[in-house]
Order: sequence, then C-alpha cells, then structure tokens
Amino acid sequence: QVQLLESGGGLVQAGGSLRLSCAASGRAFNTLTMGWFRQLPGTEREVVAAISRSGSTTRDGDSVKGRFAISRDNAKNTVYLQMNSLKPEDTAVYYCAADGTFRLSKFPDDYDYWGQGTKVTVSL
Repeated sequence: QVQLLESGGGLVQAGGSLRLSCAASGRAFNTLTMGWFRQLPGTEREVVAAISRSGSTTRDGDSVKGRFAISRDNAKNTVYLQMNSLKPEDTAVYYCAADGTFRLSKFPDDYDYWGQGTKVTVSL
C-alpha cells in the first residue's frame, strides 16, 4: 500500500508562486508514475501534471502549461509541483496521485493511490 502526503498549499495573491510537495512511502518510489490533479467543488478532477518514474518525461494539463512544473526527487521519495504566475482560477484542492504502471495518464481512474489533498487559494 502506498501512502501519499501532500504539503505546501495555502493562500497566495494572484501572480505569486507556491510549491507543493508530496512524500510517498510504502513502495519503491521509482516504480511509481506520479501525477498532480486538482478539483473544484462539484467538478471532476483534472490533471495538472504527470511525471514518469525516472523523471525524464512529463506532461502538463492545458490550463497550466508554461506556468506550472512537475519534478521529482527519487532519493527523497518526493514529487513537487512548482506553481508560478498563479491565477484566481487555479484555486482548488490539489491532489497527489501514484500509478504503478508506465502510463503517463491524464485520467484520474488510472491512478491507484491518492493523497488527502492540499488546498490552494489564489486571491486577487
């Protein structure tokens, strides 16, 4: 069983930056594809970014391209989401997710394990 623990959320002004972290345990981290998703109340979870097991390949959601960057440190069992140029529409609960396959999927159903989420609020 994989446990994921997100941190780094909070309140930030529009145009600012935040870095989210997600620490994983319970399985060799380099056997997991990792993703970040976000969700607003009453909406579906949408992919923010995903990263391959080695970190060599990433994919970004259309709404965050050029502003957000996913990275990972396999020595620290941690995946990061650097969020720059934040906008009020980025306000959401952000979730870390892990997939035990090689897929770099944008679909939440393809991920096996989820963190509890961390809230990001972007004010004007």
